[in-house]
Amino acid sequence: MFSRLLLSRLSLTRRLTLFFTLVATGIVLGLGGLFMAAADRHFIDLDRSVLQDKQHLIDDILASANSAEDLRWRLSEALNHHHGLFARVATQKGQALFQTEGFPPPNRWLLPEYETLLHALTGGRHGQRQYRTQQFRAQAKYAPEAPLVITLAMDTIHHRHFLDDLLRTFAVYALAAILVSGLLGWAAAYYGLAPLRAIKAHAAAVNAQRLQACMPVQAVPAEMADLAQTLNQMLERLQDDFRRLSEFAADLAHELRTPISNMLTQTQVTLATPRENATYHDILASNAEELQRLARMVADMLFLAKTERGVDLPHKERFMAADEALALLDFYEAVADDKGIRLGVQGNGSIEGDRLMFRRALSNLLSNALRHASAGGHVGIMVAEQPAGTEVSVENTGEDIDPEVLPRLFDRFYRADPARAHPTSDGAGLGLAITKAIVEAHGGQVSVTSAQGLTRFTLMFPH
Repeated sequence: MFSRLLLSRLSLTRRLTLFFTLVATGIVLGLGGLFMAAADRHFIDLDRSVLQDKQHLIDDILASANSAEDLRWRLSEALNHHHGLFARVATQKGQALFQTEGFPPPNRWLLPEYETLLHALTGGRHGQRQYRTQQFRAQAKYAPEAPLVITLAMDTIHHRHFLDDLLRTFAVYALAAILVSGLLGWAAAYYGLAPLRAIKAHAAAVNAQRLQACMPVQAVPAEMADLAQTLNQMLERLQDDFRRLSEFAADLAHELRTPISNMLTQTQVTLATPRENATYHDILASNAEELQRLARMVADMLFLAKTERGVDLPHKERFMAADEALALLDFYEAVADDKGIRLGVQGNGSIEGDRLMFRRALSNLLSNALRHASAGGHVGIMVAEQPAGTEVSVENTGEDIDPEVLPRLFDRFYRADPARAHPTSDGAGLGLAITKAIVEAHGGQVSVTSAQGLTRFTLMFPH
């Protein structure tokens, strides 16, 4: 737990440096251990080969010796001049027939009790010296009925000195290699993360006045290009949202300023001189209409804010879209008759969602279609079941909408009319924005097309 907490406080450069150092340490120590083990095995093989050669030499001497004195003389001539090599020839009772000068105490290398250990290369120690020994039985020519026990011992102190020197040299090399690896790892991590610091510097320069994409996508390695591209896309989304928020604030101020200014001016003028009760009644009625409009605007804005934060559908149920559309057409039939507009519903399909919210979205589209439909034209609702969901479209005949305007129709307070108000509407420009919010709350999408005198709004509600 403590090591994890300590590691979490280290910078990425230090983590990578530590990782490189540990890997280098493991590799260097592992290779050193393998090399030392290989050297030790090599010396063992050399000692075994030397002792086997001496065993063959002693076998030849035993096979040619005519007496015990002849045997001792021959062994002395053959073995006493080899530095670090010791030999002992004894009877099975332990009586020595021959022993080289400086031979270690014989109780260290008595003949093993089990025959399976004969001829095995073993190790021993006497004082500060280490030996490799080998014992075997042999018979002399002059006394074949009395087997002899031959013990060979080789002093390996020179091997140990070599291995100790090698170990010290390797320790110095390993320490230097680990330090160099750590420095190289730090350099690789520090300079390898330089593009990340560049991205950090660019991100630190981002502010409300500078939200455009500025991350160096082409100047960073491929591993960080995706990060830079993602950050640029995030900045583009933030810039678009900030722009829309600024426009929304300006539109909201404009929408609220006009009715408030009208009510304030009208109230001040009224209060300037005494008037009849009927005049006061008319002014209060006018102010009440403006206040109702403001109340609807505030309610719509609260609804939009709630949907943007993500809202669960309050009354989710399955219903038929055509039934709800027919109910709305009965409500708008009088308005359509005044303009000579034909109303109709085609197709049907089920929708799982909030019935009242669906009615509100469809009502917004119908009122918008009736307001902009040409006299004597038609307004139709088409419902169709698609593999992905139920598609509900509202279309009307009339003038085409400028293609440049289409992407902004669902923005808050946006009106294609430069005068910012339609003469036959008292809306605040939030109807289409609310429609889009309702469809997205159902997990669907909204789209619009306008061409050849026909404008169509399409709502897709997924299954």
